[in-house]
Amino acid sequence: MDSLPAVFVSHGAPTLLIDEGPTRTFLAALAQLFAPPRAVLCISAHWETTTPTVSAAEKPGTIHDFYGFPDLLYRATYPAPGDPALADRVVGMLRNARLDADTDPDRGLDHGAWVPLKLAYPAAAIPVVQLSLQPALGPRHHIRLGQALRLLRDDGVLIIGSGGATHNLSEFRGQSIDAAAPAYVQAFDAWLEEALTSGNTEALVNYEQQAPSARRNHPTVEHFMPLFVALGAAGIDAKASKIHSAFTYGVLSMAAYAWE
Repeated sequence: MDSLPAVFVSHGAPTLLIDEGPTRTFLAALAQLFAPPRAVLCISAHWETTTPTVSAAEKPGTIHDFYGFPDLLYRATYPAPGDPALADRVVGMLRNARLDADTDPDRGLDHGAWVPLKLAYPAAAIPVVQLSLQPALGPRHHIRLGQALRLLRDDGVLIIGSGGATHNLSEFRGQSIDAAAPAYVQAFDAWLEEALTSGNTEALVNYEQQAPSARRNHPTVEHFMPLFVALGAAGIDAKASKIHSAFTYGVLSMAAYAWE
């Protein structure tokens, strides 16, 4: 089996599932870009734990971890199977890399996982396992997580980081879906593309000091950390390909990247 890529996608608002637009169209065609995976390991911005934790439910539920959205979204489900054996393998790989790790036998799929996956793999037939984040530990920690799991790509597992290339919710509210991206968002997005496509891992790790308006684009860091897990799974200084570019609600870059 050919090695699958590591991927980072921006999932935006939960309404991505129902709002027509370029990112919804992109995600609906994502499966055509790669060979069919035997399983998906998703690192979502919406699961934070003290210790790296892997979902091990045989039938993970659909978590509607959002508020104030249309009723249709609360009725949506994504009944993909879990993969307890893969979850155990992920924990073993992390521990072999001297990283604490454990499983959660009850954890379902949060919207950072199931919304993009419902668009990309609507049949919900591919097993999905999630790995949690530890945002306070920063980029290098998340790169280590990805490095420990790199060999999964050779075994038919698609590693997807799901977060946001930019994510300032305080400036998101009140924006129209087609609002123009302000200059500070465009500048960060362009910096990110240059760093990723040139394989400048050191700049990425130090993005808070080097990227323009880093704190304004990511006042909290949880939506940026999934990118570093995907980067680690690709290999240090690996060069990414930008596979999608768009903005929504002005301040949200919906950029996506893949590392072959």
